[in-house]
Amino acid sequence: MDIIEKLKQPSREYTPIPFWFLNGDLRHEEIRRQLRDFQEHGIYGVVLHPRIGLPRRIPYLSKTFFSYIRTTIETAAELGMKAVLYDEGMYPSGSACGLVVKQNPAWASRGIALREKLQPQDRELCRTEKGILVEAFSGGTLRGIHFGQDDGERDTPKSADILNPEAVQCFIQLTHEAYWREFSEHFGKTVIGFFTDEPSILGRNVSGMMPWTAGFAEDFTAAGGRPEGLAGLFTGEENADTELYHRMILEREEKVYYGSLSRWCGEHGIALMGHPHQSDDIEVEKYFHIPGQDLVLRWVAPEKGGTAGMDSTMGKCSADMARLMGRKRNANECFGACNRENNPWYFTGADMKWYTDWLGVRGVNLFIPHAFYYSLKGKRSGERPPDVGPGSNWWPRYRKWADYMTRLSQLMAETETVTGTAVLCRNRELRAEDVRPLFESQRGFRYLPESVWQECREENGELVCRGMRFRAVLGREAQFPSVSHDFHTVTPDVLCAPEQPELRVARLRDGERELWFCVNEGLQDLETEITLPAEAEIGRYDLWGNRKLKVKSVLRNGGRVFTLRLDRNESTLLFTCGSEAEWQALEEERPAARVLTGKDFTLAAEEPEKFRKTYTAEVAPCGGDVLVQVEAEETAELFIGDTFADAGFWRPQKIRVPEELIQKNTLPAGGTAKLQLTVTGSKANQYGRAVPYGLIREDTETLI
Repeated sequence: MDIIEKLKQPSREYTPIPFWFLNGDLRHEEIRRQLRDFQEHGIYGVVLHPRIGLPRRIPYLSKTFFSYIRTTIETAAELGMKAVLYDEGMYPSGSACGLVVKQNPAWASRGIALREKLQPQDRELCRTEKGILVEAFSGGTLRGIHFGQDDGERDTPKSADILNPEAVQCFIQLTHEAYWREFSEHFGKTVIGFFTDEPSILGRNVSGMMPWTAGFAEDFTAAGGRPEGLAGLFTGEENADTELYHRMILEREEKVYYGSLSRWCGEHGIALMGHPHQSDDIEVEKYFHIPGQDLVLRWVAPEKGGTAGMDSTMGKCSADMARLMGRKRNANECFGACNRENNPWYFTGADMKWYTDWLGVRGVNLFIPHAFYYSLKGKRSGERPPDVGPGSNWWPRYRKWADYMTRLSQLMAETETVTGTAVLCRNRELRAEDVRPLFESQRGFRYLPESVWQECREENGELVCRGMRFRAVLGREAQFPSVSHDFHTVTPDVLCAPEQPELRVARLRDGERELWFCVNEGLQDLETEITLPAEAEIGRYDLWGNRKLKVKSVLRNGGRVFTLRLDRNESTLLFTCGSEAEWQALEEERPAARVLTGKDFTLAAEEPEKFRKTYTAEVAPCGGDVLVQVEAEETAELFIGDTFADAGFWRPQKIRVPEELIQKNTLPAGGTAKLQLTVTGSKANQYGRAVPYGLIREDTETLI
């Protein structure tokens, strides 16, 4: 069965696996109820994330704590769901909620600083013209799981030195080994991974310091480094010593922290999952069995664009390293605190669709939504919101989202990505501005980090690396001189007339079938004449609506030419048909006999306590489908009589009503069918600042 057939009923293997904030007064039956609810909405896996809000009666890693984790894992096993364990309480990882430092205070995070004069507990490394270079404890912390343990609070846990092998082994003994003792029979079955979360060498709430560890001065000097040259870390004067420092710190972090966790997980039959500290930390991804990244805080966004800045590289960072290492999956912890206008709960369906497509077209194939909350009681609702699952306004129709993410994940996991350009990069130098023209001209590329350059070779004017071939190389012009360094020599994956800089394309291959996943990343609808490099007839798969449709194209100069139209927030999958018969069997797009807009609906009821407005309209059978196309903020659900038709989550909401459904619900007396459109507003109205909701008059942008 090829990928197009598989997408009709995607495998549960590709389910979204959300962070589940275990943040309340846990109860066994409530845990079971929530897991059943997740499954009913298309979610077949969870990350078990101890989170601030757990009561003091449930100490981290205690017998009571593990009793609730056991209920979760055993219930997941009964339901055929998967569980990912979280290695900290709460984050960043590596400190066991402060237990490592409690076991040995010498294992607290360390750093170096440039001082005018020595402070108590400073260890002088050297004196420079810029000041005194010293080693000291960083004073770094992590966020804990109980109220009173958050940033700056009295009981905030101390972070551990993750460059110290003894401290890391203590962390593994306290966390990983404890979980293994409790749940070893589920490892590799229900338990599929351990999630490590943005480990930080210095810890949180540290300024004016750079990472360090005990004994590192001697290692640095032995490698030829001059400690006095490290003053440049604080003055911005990069030199040979600062370059050596960055390389050695990375190597130490890789070996001591990531390498240790990776080995432990591999030896115990599960995957190291999670993500490193920065969006462009590409070299450490090789230690993850499922490489990952973290899209939070609206670092990229529809209004900012998706190709500017260091954080715009994260999708390709994890996806390209997974492909390079032969890993099937790569993940992203997505949507966390991606609110609009600093209104904590103002996160829309349009936002979620944009982020999902932004990640998918870059190759991400495991979505880890941040987050589903066990409890929203009290101040828990204000802790890194919003809830993008049960606490959202789209939860009643969440299966639409779960199915879409599942299809997109299976598509990107089970196809080969076709790319023509290699981008040579170093860790934390993923060249966002240099690759922007590649995105905007629909040219696929793959990052090749420094650690694999020695494996690359030139062959017949191409660069070959781990079985992949590239016709152009971006960066490091002195290397690989026989390969073109002009990406324009590589034909775009699709040709657009006029050009469409906001169109993103992933060119894929499944056996003999060519596919193009196309995403409108802009704020406006787009329309262009598109040429695909294929002679076969073209089909279109609607991943959201689960429909296979014919594309009417013409063969011109060896390529298939047609008009591509994508609304804002719209995506589509184009594919070659293996035969004329396959193309003929595809569904024809049924034209709408009538289009209903917001002007055709009348406000019938308002429920302020539920942030909901209901509108009605009537429609008579008219010899074809009816298209309801409205502008609404934000979740719109359409009913025909008592029958649910469909829901829309972003503007414009387009809901097609089949003619037979209208006929079935037509009232004999009046000869019309009653349409009911319910619009539910943002949860910001409940937990944040008020946000208008309802139908919008398209001419005036005012609410109806």
